[in-house]
Amino acid sequence: MSLLRVENLGKSFKGLRAVDDVSFEVAEGSILGVIGPNGAGKTTMFNLVAGALKPDSGRVHLGGKEITGNAPHKVTAAGMTRTFQLMRPFYSMTVLENVTVAVLAGGGAKRTARTEAAEVIERVGLDRWRDSPTEGLPTAALKRLELARALASKPRVLLLDEVLAGLVPAERAPVMELLERLRAEDGVTLVFVEHIMAAVMRLSDSVLVLDLGRVLTSGAPDEVTRDPRVIEAYLGEDPHAAA
Repeated sequence: MSLLRVENLGKSFKGLRAVDDVSFEVAEGSILGVIGPNGAGKTTMFNLVAGALKPDSGRVHLGGKEITGNAPHKVTAAGMTRTFQLMRPFYSMTVLENVTVAVLAGGGAKRTARTEAAEVIERVGLDRWRDSPTEGLPTAALKRLELARALASKPRVLLLDEVLAGLVPAERAPVMELLERLRAEDGVTLVFVEHIMAAVMRLSDSVLVLDLGRVLTSGAPDEVTRDPRVIEAYLGEDPHAAA
């Protein structure tokens, strides 16, 4: 059964069609990888699905209920939240304070917010920085903080915008393991935009390819990455042959 269903989503900016008739479905408990060249419309699509932008056309359904055009806080309340490629935590606060604010914003009770925040911090492996000021944290810790703030609302669907960007290979592996645990142990459904194909191949049950705002193709990772159209538009070479 589809937990997230997007139908014919469209958005234009001053005549430029940034997202053009995009449709896809995500089954509950699955992981969808979204790939495509820069300017393909991936982040704009996330903004439309998560409520940061209102679509010109199309519909978004979550758990069988339409949430098209709902404000971000209403989308979060419905069970879906997202991370951002450009991280913007409250730098004047500690890690614990940042996540506590996220718990409260997600509807958590004041009396239990700090305890819930501490549990999320432990879940994502941020214990050592729990009481540290956010300003000055390394990139890997900031990425985990972004995840923690998103998880604080206990989402059914988590949208991840380049969560591995800026991390060296040794830092990527623990984050990928965390994402796998979130799906396996917590039942979180994941949709993630990513340029690191090793992560896409490892994590994804299915892959959606965008190009020039439209769906180029979708399917199993192995099938998609062998598609000549995907190789030409995005990969530049057959990753299987290169391997």
